This record gives sequence, C-alpha cells and structure tokens, in this order.
Amino acid sequence: MTQDMLSLGFDQIIQQLQEMAVSQSARQVLGDTEPILNESLCRARMEETTAARFVMENAGTPPLTETEATRSGLASALQGGMLSPADLCSVARFCAAIRRLRRYLQGAAPFSAAISSWHTELPELDLLEGDICRSVREDAVLDDASPALRNLRRQREHTEQGIREKLNQLILHHKKELADTYITQRGGTYVLPVRKSCQGQFPGRVVEVSGKGSTVFMEPSAVRSMREELDQLMIDIDTEERRILWELSDRVAAEAQPLEDSIRVMTDLDVIFARAKLSLEMNARPAEITAGRRIRLAGARHPLLNPGSCVPLSLDLALPDAGIAVTGPNTGGKTVCLKTVGLLTLMAQSGLHIPCGEGTVIGMMDRVLCDIGDSQSISQNLSTFSGHMTNVIRILRECSRDSLVLLDELGSGTDPAEGSGLAAAILEELLRRSCFFMVTTHDPQIKQWAEQTEHVISARMAFDQASLQPLYRLELGKSGKSCAIEIARRLGMDEGLLARARQVTDHGPEAKPEGRRRPMPVPPTRLQRRIIRNEGAFERFTMGDSVLLLPDKKNAIVYRPADDEGNVIIQLQGRKLSVRHNRLKLLVPASELYPPDYDFSIIFDTVANRKAAHTMDRKFDPDAVIVLKEGTRESERKDISHE
Repeated sequence: MTQDMLSLGFDQIIQQLQEMAVSQSARQVLGDTEPILNESLCRARMEETTAARFVMENAGTPPLTETEATRSGLASALQGGMLSPADLCSVARFCAAIRRLRRYLQGAAPFSAAISSWHTELPELDLLEGDICRSVREDAVLDDASPALRNLRRQREHTEQGIREKLNQLILHHKKELADTYITQRGGTYVLPVRKSCQGQFPGRVVEVSGKGSTVFMEPSAVRSMREELDQLMIDIDTEERRILWELSDRVAAEAQPLEDSIRVMTDLDVIFARAKLSLEMNARPAEITAGRRIRLAGARHPLLNPGSCVPLSLDLALPDAGIAVTGPNTGGKTVCLKTVGLLTLMAQSGLHIPCGEGTVIGMMDRVLCDIGDSQSISQNLSTFSGHMTNVIRILRECSRDSLVLLDELGSGTDPAEGSGLAAAILEELLRRSCFFMVTTHDPQIKQWAEQTEHVISARMAFDQASLQPLYRLELGKSGKSCAIEIARRLGMDEGLLARARQVTDHGPEAKPEGRRRPMPVPPTRLQRRIIRNEGAFERFTMGDSVLLLPDKKNAIVYRPADDEGNVIIQLQGRKLSVRHNRLKLLVPASELYPPDYDFSIIFDTVANRKAAHTMDRKFDPDAVIVLKEGTRESERKDISHE
C-alpha cells in the first residue's frame, strides 16, 4: 500500500473490509486489495459486489465458515499423518458447511445467476462427512466405527465388571486387613487399601504406598489374570482405534482435490460477500465505472466520518476541464473534500461500493497521488515547506495524464510571493499533462490564476457570514474568502487585535494604529528568579515573612521591613522587637503564607486596638484609643533566650 493510500485513509477501509470476512484466508486476500487498472475487470468486480449484496438482502447471510482447520488437517493427511478425532471433526464440519452453502447458492438463483452459479464449483463431500460422523466425535472414536471395536469394548466392560465383583468378594472376607472398604485404581490397576501392618496377611502385590505410609494399595492375586486380560484388551482397542483413524485420514487425503476446490470457493465467496457486507454497513451503492476522463460525485460522503453529521459532497469534473481550485475558510472542509474524492476513487476502483447518490461516476485513474497534511520530519531534517516540496516533486515524477493529483494548501509555509510562483508553475505543469487535479489554497494569486485559466474550475467551501459557521458544502464556479478574522472572532480573539488585523489587511503593516484600544491583560509571571544583591546591600524582608532569630533560633514574624540602617521590627512571642537584619534568616515568605489581601492586623494588633479601629471606622467615639507600639530596641529588651 502506497503512502498516498495511507494519507487518504484507504488502509482503514481495508481494515473494515477484513473485519467483514469469516475466514483468515479471506482476510489475507482482502488485505492485498488494490485499485484495479483493467476496466473490464474493475466493472466485473463492482457488478459482483452488487450481485452479492442483492443476494444477501433477499436470501440472508451465506453459511460461510473458517477454512484454516480443514487446510491444516488436509496438509497433515497428505503428508501421511494420522488425524486426531478433533481434526477429523473439523473436516466433517467443513463438509457440512459446503453442503449448506451449495443449498444456499442454489436458492439464490432468482436473485443472481452469477452468484448462484458458484454452486457448480462445490464438489459433493457428503460421503466423507458421513464416514467421519459415524466413526468419531470431538475426542473419541465411536463404538460403531467398526464391529471389531464394538466387540472389544464389550469384552473390556465384561472383564472390568468381573474384576469389580471379585474385589467386592475380597472386601467381605478381608475386612480386618483392609484400611477401608472401597475399590480404586493406581496406575490403571484395580487395587484395595490394606493396612501396612497387615500387608503380609493379604494375598497380592503392592502397587503404591500412601503418603503417610500407613496404607498400602495392593492388587489381589485373585484378579491378576483378569487384569492381564484387561491390559491386552486395552492394547487391542487402541490398535483398532488407530486403524480406524488411519483409515479416515487416508479417506481425507483421497478427497484432497475436492477439499482444496471447496476451500478455494469458500475463500472466494467469503471475499465477495465481505465486500457486500461492507456495502450494507456503509449504506453504500455502486458507482458507474468508466475509463473516460470524468469524476462525478452526487451526494457523496466520506466513508470514515459519521454519516449523521457528514455534509454530502457533489462535484462534476470532466474534459475539457482538468482541475478544481478550492478556496474558503479554515475548518471549512477543504481537506475533507480532497480526501473524499481520493478515497472514493480508490474504493470504487477496487470493486467496492461507495456512500454516494445515484448518478455517481468514477473515472479510473492509474494513480491517486496526494500531498495532504503536515510533511514536517525532524528525523529527516525537513521543514513543513521542504516536506511538501519533496512530496510534490515525487508526484510530478509519477504523474501521468490518467492520474488524479490532490494538493492541500499548495505553496504554503514559505515566502508568500515565492510560494505563489511555485504553486502557479506546478499547476501549469499539471494542466499541461492534462491529468485531473484538485488543489486547496488561501493564496489570492492562486485564486486569481484559477479564475483566469481555461479548463480550471474555481470552487469554494460555503461559509455562513451571519453565524460565522462553515457549511461544508462545495460550490463550483465561485471563489471564497478565508474568513480568518471572522473565525478568529468566533474562537474568542481580542476585539482590539481584530481591529488592527483588519487595518493591516486593508492598508499593509506600515499603517499606523488608529485610535486607542484597550490593551489585553497580561498575566503575572510565575517564574521565580534568583535575586543578586549588590555588595553592601542587605535583605529588607516583607511584612508577614516567617523568619528565624539568630543565635536564639526562635521563630518570629516580620512586622516592619528593614529601614535604611538595616533594623527590622519583628513580633516574637507577642512582643515587637527591633533587631539587625543579619540576625534574621528567612524561613517562608509572606507571599506563600497569606493571600494578597490578608489583614495583618489580625496578627500584629491587640484585640482592643482592633475593636477601637472598627468603632472609629463606623462613627466618632472620643473614648476610643488606639495604642501604637514600635519595636523595643535590642539594647533595651530582656534577654529573650531565657524566656
């Protein structure tokens, strides 16, 4: 699968197609699906898909089945191997599926003679199915597989019954020696549990000893001859079972050609009906296939988008017109338009139905080449523009007159003037080759080129100017605006910036801003820079900082930052003290402890002061007094280290 197919999403369509298949072999075939270049074969494949869908709609889902187990069993039988009962049952189930499928295809004759005719290629495997079903089940060979096996198994049952009867008699006569009264088996031998202390008194041989050693499991001498007879019967039964399995394996090998033909037909029909199932899943329909130069989409939908919200696409491109230049706003659906055309072309040319309306025509292309999406590659040292140009150069090397070329935002990602020149030269070359092409662009020069160039159709993606909403509808014969400023407003861009954008758009970047506009708010930085102080400077701290008083190593809170002499007032144990700045070590800044509008009077003022301040805020009170105390100088305070 080419990179162009991957860019268009063709791999996702193939994955959905494989999920519709029943057998692994059909999924492998479908995984190799590619556009067909032969017109007759492509038409036949499309008609085959149409016929299979019609049969399914009228006769139901075909009884297809997995083929891998039958394929591996047949290979083993052809190599001379003996198939197990499970392997043989897989072959029998496949034969039954072939019988049901033949009957289904015969019943489909009124709906499609072509599909019904497949039943003639399915051989009769009823005899092989019957032989296997009469002889084996999933994990065993049946008694009716042969008279000899039936007789041997009856003799085994009779001998086992005789052994049990004899052991029950011994239990009655040797209760004292037995540790318990039950019959069991050890290593396929019938034994009785005997006390270790009575081992010598019980006639027989020890087969096994219990874990604790107190009990020995002994085979009585009286049943030894019957046990030997039973052993021989088991050997004879195993020999007969293996003979039957070998015989059935030879029967499978003898039917190798009919089985291989059946596997081939089952796989082919699985592939055909997988395409029909995908058509039903997508609510798709057949498109008219032509080798003529035309693409006509009527109400087409992108198959990977939600059909409920996908706006149908309609366009008609036919000679002498060769190209369509699509303009319109961002988020308007231009890229989806290109991908829809490319992907539906690949699907129809692969024999698949496409989601479209009646009258859709798909012209066959020898290649679908595209440059869609971001081609930037860090590993390959490609910028966005370089990546696009590398892709375009490849496209020009591979493009023939029967190719479809899809170019998204041609000429973008570089100097606008040079990008326009390159885009025009590329499109002129495509026009000279007479290949079909579609290009999307915002470049006004490319829009003008498309409008003035013969055999190039201008188109735009419709946009509702009133609601500023894209309509995702392609309109041929018209050029559209990018509507970048309107879209930016809808997304929440600042009105002042939008006004300036219009001014630069109309008059160029040299135009001076008109009027005064309210600047956009700038959020504060969250970066915490390291503060580098000049020599001789000191840290002044901030009200509310949590500090450590040295050398006392007591926690305090800064009440007033350092003055010009380096004295800081702190609150320590309810008192305000004045100390030198170099005796304080910052523990936690106030900005991390309190909100920006925190009322520090809660920490530093007395209750009486706060009540007085509250009273004075409301009314005049001659009795209200606020007492302000600055910090006590260090030389005047007590030694706080002993408080």
